[in-house]
Amino acid sequence: MARIRIGLCQLNSVVGDLDGNVERILAAYDQAEAAGCDLAVFPELAITGYPPEDLLLKPGFIAANRDALHKVAARTGRCAAVIGFVDIDRDLRNAAAMCAGGTVLGTYHKRLLPNYAVFDEQRYFAAGDAPLQLFEVAGVKVGIAICEDVWSPEGPIAEQSAGGAELIVLPNGSPYFQGRQAERERMVATRAEDAHCHLVYVNQVGGQDDLIFDGASFIVDDDGEIVARLPQLEETVVSVDLDVRPVYRTRLLDPRGRASAAALPIVRVSAAVADHPAPARPPEIVSLLDPVAEVYDALVLATRDYIRKNGFTDAVFGLSGGIDSSLVAVLAADALGAEHVHAVAMPSRYSSDHSTTDAERLCEATGIELRTIPIEAAHAAFLELLGPSFEGRAEDLTEENLQPRIRGTLLMALSNKFRGWIVLTTGNKSELAVGYSTLYGDTAGGFAVIKDVPKLLVYDLCRWRNERAGRELIPESVLTKPPSAELRPDQRDDQSLPPYEVLDPLLEAYVERDLSRGDLVAAGFDAALVDRITRLVDVSEYKRRQNPPGPRLTPKAFGKDRRMPITNGYRG
Repeated sequence: MARIRIGLCQLNSVVGDLDGNVERILAAYDQAEAAGCDLAVFPELAITGYPPEDLLLKPGFIAANRDALHKVAARTGRCAAVIGFVDIDRDLRNAAAMCAGGTVLGTYHKRLLPNYAVFDEQRYFAAGDAPLQLFEVAGVKVGIAICEDVWSPEGPIAEQSAGGAELIVLPNGSPYFQGRQAERERMVATRAEDAHCHLVYVNQVGGQDDLIFDGASFIVDDDGEIVARLPQLEETVVSVDLDVRPVYRTRLLDPRGRASAAALPIVRVSAAVADHPAPARPPEIVSLLDPVAEVYDALVLATRDYIRKNGFTDAVFGLSGGIDSSLVAVLAADALGAEHVHAVAMPSRYSSDHSTTDAERLCEATGIELRTIPIEAAHAAFLELLGPSFEGRAEDLTEENLQPRIRGTLLMALSNKFRGWIVLTTGNKSELAVGYSTLYGDTAGGFAVIKDVPKLLVYDLCRWRNERAGRELIPESVLTKPPSAELRPDQRDDQSLPPYEVLDPLLEAYVERDLSRGDLVAAGFDAALVDRITRLVDVSEYKRRQNPPGPRLTPKAFGKDRRMPITNGYRG
């Protein structure tokens, strides 16, 4: 039985920051080397960050990425490193290099290129077609595959296993959505059991525009059992000792038969080690987060990374005293520190007293700065300016929507004046789905923190955050009062929308599962309600297209996931 010590380098890369990514990789490599690792494994496209998108169309970027890879390779010693980068021959390839002894010893090209959901890899890359090879590291025959390659039972995992691999490393750039980790682990466990070899799954972590990468890297043994798991949503480097037994006996006894394939060529990297210089570290299986905690921490990570990676220092937003802006407040404070978060109360003639006091109580509990800018003077001025044009017409949504547009203007003015401040919007997924928002008003901003959070989950997240704090950060009155935009006297959300207990399941079925009108009615939804809500979703696409980016939490978020035409005559 051979023992190999592997460093799982779960890094938070920045797309396009080649020099910074090299520094991150080398710092992690030094940790792995100091721990006595035989092999350090990094995420998919660790050099460029994932996904690099149309940066890949720039020849200078491709050349610089290759230079960066060789800079990393030059620093390697006995500890080998698998580094994700963009390779080029006739075409671009999503690649991983095996580096050791100061050089690149071999390269693997990703064979299965995802082109669904948020993925567009076939836009940029050609699928790998070069003959496979294995690498002998510390006496263990190691194969390499990349992310999507592991999802197919007939992909390169099976070929490498049949060709003699005992362990396969899997660099990943796998985006997060709720429940994704359980799905990954089930699939990888099946693949490992089929292949009769260890699989080392290393995922990146961090926020990238509207994508969240949750880490949670793990190792599955040749019986399909998870033997190690890293934390979710944290950058970390962990070394793990694996005892890799010869797999030929298991393959011979497999009742499904064994794949017949010629042995793959082997590149010798390092010999077996009788005794590693550093003490052994037993594998640890870090527990997965509670589902609501997982979503909350993912939102915090996404918000922090979007703001800091884009050069902002502070966040500013409108705090109405309602549940959505209250959630954004605590998320921003947890992401940046309360001293970098600025709430603005902008009461109008329709704002209730409890909204003001709820906002004050929240800011006092969290330490967030609260400034108050009443909008009555601006509102009155707009009504006066528009009076001649509106003469003879009854008041309607037009006058209501002036208020959020004034608020959006004030927030953007603060962002302009105080350099480094970004405006956060506070709309949730339920509202965005049906267009229950004001274009150029409450949709104006730089980052939409909860744009993929359904309204009912907003409540769950607020309650959970109070439980974590052990006190009321978000006042209980915010959780119990009827939701209202407060744009007219005694307004409530349920005057315009069905109860969220009805609306959210309907939206999930129509938006995320693409059920038709007939499917929805057959599932028990009221036919008239289905017609009204699906129409609202369809006609609001032009509004959503103008919203800022925000973190993806569901299997189908608005944006990269759900790409509906704005000009669309289909109703069904």
